[in-house]
Amino acid sequence: MRPSTLRALQRAAELTRQNRLTEAVLIAEPVILTADTYEGEEILRWLAAHVTDFTGETDKEIR
Repeated sequence: MRPSTLRALQRAAELTRQNRLTEAVLIAEPVILTADTYEGEEILRWLAAHVTDFTGETDKEIR
């Protein structure tokens, strides 16, 4: 995944934790929509592995 894509996803996660969902979508959506198939798959894997980055919850809190 391109470093710029990763930074955008990380920033979107930070904004989501701050309840700034509209801003998070404005940052993440363009990089997701412009990703090629390979990068899109990387993005999906990253999102699945970093769900708690968006929620701010830990594994203990989820259970």
